[in-house]
Amino acid sequence: MAALRPEVIVASDLRRAADTAATLGRVTDLPVAYDKDLRERYMGSWEGRTAADVRQRWPEAWQARQPHDGETLAEVAIRVEGALRRAAEAADGSVVVAVSHGSALRLGMVRLLGFPEELWNRVGALSNCSWSVLSEDRSGWRLVEHNAGTLPEPVLSDDR
Repeated sequence: MAALRPEVIVASDLRRAADTAATLGRVTDLPVAYDKDLRERYMGSWEGRTAADVRQRWPEAWQARQPHDGETLAEVAIRVEGALRRAAEAADGSVVVAVSHGSALRLGMVRLLGFPEELWNRVGALSNCSWSVLSEDRSGWRLVEHNAGTLPEPVLSDDR
C-alpha cells in the first residue's frame, strides 16, 4: 500500500483496522485519522456469538441475515459512504487509503458509486488484506480495481 504513495490515511477505530493503518502510517511516515463511521456492521445481540448460536436463538432473523437490534445493510452503506466522502474531500485530490472492514467498505463503495440497493450484491466481497481502488472525475466515482491482492510486482509465488 505504501507504493501507492498515499498522502492521507483514515481508518476504523476498531483494533484490526486500526493496527493495519498504524503499520501503514509507520511505513509511510503519515498520521492516521480514525473515523468510527468506518467501523464494521453493528450486529446488536448477535455480537460475539457463534453462527450456530444465532441460528438457534433467532432462526427467522438469521434467515433474513438481519438482527432485530443491529444495523441494516443500508445504514452501514450510508455511514461508510459518508466517511469515504469526508476523507476524499479532506484529501483534496490526494491519494487516500481508507482502512476498514470488508463488508463495510464494499457497502460504502457501492453506495458511493451510485448502485441501487438491489444491485449491491453484484459486487463481490472484499477479502482480508485486499483493497479496491476508486477514482473520481467530473463524471463521478469509478471503480478502477476491486479485491486486489498485490501491487505492481507479485508478492506471492502463485501470483503471476
